[in-house]
Amino acid sequence: MVEEQGRWVLWLPVLLGVGIATYFTLPAEPPLLLGPAVFSLAAGFAWLGRHNGVLVLSAVALAVSALGFSVVQWRTALLAAPVLEERIGPTRVTGRIASLEIRAKDSRAVLETPRIAGIAAPDTPEKVRVTLRGKQPELHVGDWIRLRAVLTPPPPPSTPGAFDFQRQSWYRQIGGVGYALGPARVDRRAETRGIEGLLLDLADLRHAIGLRVLAALEGQPGAVATALMTGEKGAVPEALMEDLRDSGLAHLLAISGLHIGLVAGILFFGLRAGLALVPGLALHYPIKKWAAGGAIVGAFVYALLAGATVPTLRAFLMIGLVLLAVMVDRRGLSMRLVAWAATVLLLVAPESLLGASFQLSFAAVTALIAVYEALKGRMPSRFGEDGGGGLARKIAFYLAGVALTTLVASSATAPFAVYHFNRFAAFGLAANLVAVPVTALWIMPWAVLAFLLMPLGLEHLALVPAAWGIEVVAAVAGTVAGWPGAVSVIPSMPPWGLGCIVLGGLWLALWQKRWRLFGGAGLAAGLVSLMAVTPPDLLVDGRGRLVALRVDKQTLAVSSLRTARFERDVWLRRSGAEEAVPWRDENLSTLHCDAEGCLFTKGDRTISVAHTPGALIEDCWDADALVSLVPVRRRCPVPGVVIDRFDLWRDGAHALWVNENGVRAESVNNSRGDRPWVLRPAAAKRKAGT
Repeated sequence: MVEEQGRWVLWLPVLLGVGIATYFTLPAEPPLLLGPAVFSLAAGFAWLGRHNGVLVLSAVALAVSALGFSVVQWRTALLAAPVLEERIGPTRVTGRIASLEIRAKDSRAVLETPRIAGIAAPDTPEKVRVTLRGKQPELHVGDWIRLRAVLTPPPPPSTPGAFDFQRQSWYRQIGGVGYALGPARVDRRAETRGIEGLLLDLADLRHAIGLRVLAALEGQPGAVATALMTGEKGAVPEALMEDLRDSGLAHLLAISGLHIGLVAGILFFGLRAGLALVPGLALHYPIKKWAAGGAIVGAFVYALLAGATVPTLRAFLMIGLVLLAVMVDRRGLSMRLVAWAATVLLLVAPESLLGASFQLSFAAVTALIAVYEALKGRMPSRFGEDGGGGLARKIAFYLAGVALTTLVASSATAPFAVYHFNRFAAFGLAANLVAVPVTALWIMPWAVLAFLLMPLGLEHLALVPAAWGIEVVAAVAGTVAGWPGAVSVIPSMPPWGLGCIVLGGLWLALWQKRWRLFGGAGLAAGLVSLMAVTPPDLLVDGRGRLVALRVDKQTLAVSSLRTARFERDVWLRRSGAEEAVPWRDENLSTLHCDAEGCLFTKGDRTISVAHTPGALIEDCWDADALVSLVPVRRRCPVPGVVIDRFDLWRDGAHALWVNENGVRAESVNNSRGDRPWVLRPAAAKRKAGT
């Protein structure tokens, strides 16, 4: 590996990520000085063994990992803020709007520095998120508003291993979520002073642009145009989002490298062409560098308008550095550029490592650069030395590039899509061959022009033709999503399997010599992990409202189709199932129910689901495991697992697996450990003496 010494720096963000991931896998919060202590120790070993190359490399790797561990641990401590412990309301809530999201049927506001009637100031969260329904007054980011609302703590995962909204809320300092009752009242309009005022103005401008777009374009085209221009996807109809996901086109609505690159490219070539029309400028001044500078400014503004999300920031950092390289006559895009962008993001927002957006965006761009590095020098001239072939050859070359890019990016992001969303779009290549050129060559140029025309009130002149392209993309998504076998639902990959794929893929992408092929072992181990996945046989939500049992690979039988719909959908997706059926209406040989409860059998094992105290009298003696939706107030001699209403209240949703050795249970809170973002009922914490 000494031969590739120049690529060692590419492993810097990887080692930071290892330290960050280690922190999140711990079952309890470590001492605050653990990371700095390991960093200092590793730095000392590196100094003492400075004449031993292997020792120095090992110590530096440990030090960088410890740095990542320290950064995320200290960020966790710095962002600590009060979180609601129980439901409150209806109550009066006042606060300043920090962000405002337009959605299809309502809007959602994050209120900062709130005041909540009935909650003492020291116990009041830094921020709360409130859904606003019905007719509302004209609201702007920065406005102080008053409303009546019902607030609850951020909800826990729906099942062990599912998306952790409580953890996400911790790092956003959102300590409560809820909904407003009736219209909000504006107490004071936004004040614009200093840097904070500029940020509020920017957020308000983003919201205003969204409203202008929706006013110019109704329905589906307006919602998609808003998503492309501001990053707000809340107004996009769910049916269209499903089609986009199933056809492999969901990335078109996630503002990332494609969109930032297109905006920067349109501005760069447009400015350069405009300056070239002035002979005095074109002949005597570096108009190419001027155009690059203007494109950087435009891309930066677009990134801010799009919400400055992780993919957006990553894309801007990379595109900005590429354009900066143009200004200083240096080489542009490279793997080292990706590594530095990842390093900056991990140091600024280390928790983003766990997000799907970070993983998908960096997986795609890393794979693309690695493939084009491997193909460099082996590809034929783009159009031939004499420019022969004409327009047809150029179109063919462009489509071939789109196909290769789609194939590489789809392959690189597929494991992350399976892990986070349990979906694999089989015909994404076909859909992207049409949708990407339409987006790049038609929709985005009109969107940029719409931005420029907005100060004149003429944005509709550009938005109307953009809508034609949006309708084409929607038609492609609907057609491809309707093909048989267009999407496969796959059970959730275990975290260790994803880790193997990540490390194996990085080994393949970051090295250039033959030893890079050893990364294939990691990829193979990750794929094998899918075969080791066994979805739960029984699931119970944390409030005892819904119980589900696995009938076969495609079907879950649920106790109700009317309640806990969100939890049911998550269970279906993570189990790799496609259908939920009501168990009382189905003739299931493994399930027998009466008025007091149900018995689920698998092999020679039996799980009792008790609905009333009367069911406990018999089932406590006969079942191998007991799930009671009412409290168990007496000794229950079940030889295996006993889960009652108090366990659900204290530890959240439970999953149970049945095998020849008995019944194994896992709960949401026990699987997450004792971490700052893991909320436990106040009474349970008092009982435990915490």
